[in-house]
Amino acid sequence: MTRPALAALDMAGTTIDDHGLVYDVLREVVEDVAPSVRADDLQRHMGTEKAHAIRALAAAGGVELTDEQVAERFDTFRSRLAGRYADRPPVPLPGVEDALAALRASGVRVALTTGFSRDITNSLVEQLNWRDSIDALVCGDEVAQGRPAPYMIFRAMERTGVLDPHEVLAAGDTAVDLQAATHAGCGWRVGVLTGKADRAALEAQPHTHVVEGVRLLPQLLRLAAA
Repeated sequence: MTRPALAALDMAGTTIDDHGLVYDVLREVVEDVAPSVRADDLQRHMGTEKAHAIRALAAAGGVELTDEQVAERFDTFRSRLAGRYADRPPVPLPGVEDALAALRASGVRVALTTGFSRDITNSLVEQLNWRDSIDALVCGDEVAQGRPAPYMIFRAMERTGVLDPHEVLAAGDTAVDLQAATHAGCGWRVGVLTGKADRAALEAQPHTHVVEGVRLLPQLLRLAAA
């Protein structure tokens, strides 16, 4: 396998522990206007852009939202989530900060890709003091379509100057993370077990590796190079 030049990493459940708040709030804002959100429907939309998820989850409950209603629900989602994060800030997952430093020290550029909007993401990165720990940041509201489309990975490549998707390691904790990596043609498609998806769910998707967490990525690259 070609050694990666870029690691494109998801945020919630992959590099940070947000205590499950994003999906608690997502469920709440949909259930304000639609019947109860089924657990399997919520699982299916983990990792996707959140306005898209709101529309899809409401539709799964039999409620078709207008564009204006989706926008209103999304604004409510952002406001509620910001409040929850203020009360209980997300924290780095164990070993992630050391892994980011090790990847960059070895010449691998690091980008964070997330279904969050830019305002939420900027706040998270500032709280974590990660501005100097990454090379690029790509948010779901900055591309034409979020995961499982490949566009956030392509934007991360653009922002870090990487031309060949075979030189990209994309890692995430959800099925759509792996689907996006596959659609982008990434040479390394890594599922991590620090989110809500179990090994069976991740291994059911096209992948090259499934590991316990991002903390093991430097070790994975060393083993591949041996």
